[in-house]
Amino acid sequence: MLTDTIIEDEAWDVVDLEGLAEAAATAALQHLGMETEGYEIAVLGCDDAKIAELNADFRDKPTPTNVLSWPAWELGAEDAGGDPDMPPEPDTLMPEHLGDIAIAFGVCKKEAEAAENVLEHHVTHLLVHGVLHLLGYDHIRDADATLMEGLETSILGKMGIADPYS
Repeated sequence: MLTDTIIEDEAWDVVDLEGLAEAAATAALQHLGMETEGYEIAVLGCDDAKIAELNADFRDKPTPTNVLSWPAWELGAEDAGGDPDMPPEPDTLMPEHLGDIAIAFGVCKKEAEAAENVLEHHVTHLLVHGVLHLLGYDHIRDADATLMEGLETSILGKMGIADPYS
């Protein structure tokens, strides 16, 4: 499996977070022409308090957020709107760790309800978003945001999920 999912908050029991994470990560890598064999991504399904703690520790923002990611590699594009570097080639004997993702149930559920979106679709979107961050994509610069949002929309579309930005 590409993803290793740990569920800390039993609220996640209402969706198949493990299945959603595997599908989102696989779809993102395949869309970018990457093999899924030989790579791994850790996913933590947590509550709002845990993600607020992580957000404070790593981003100096002591508030809950929907998803956080920690890339194993610095792959970001130097030029705005450019494609990031590729991660190291996978090794089937010892999988190449792409990074970690944490996702908070409460924030995700509130956002999905506010947008009148299906929870599983919103969670899948956030997981695709997190995987793209692990692969060096970002949304700080406008051109990078345009590229990343376009990729998210394309990946989700292939998964039968509507454009989250429309």
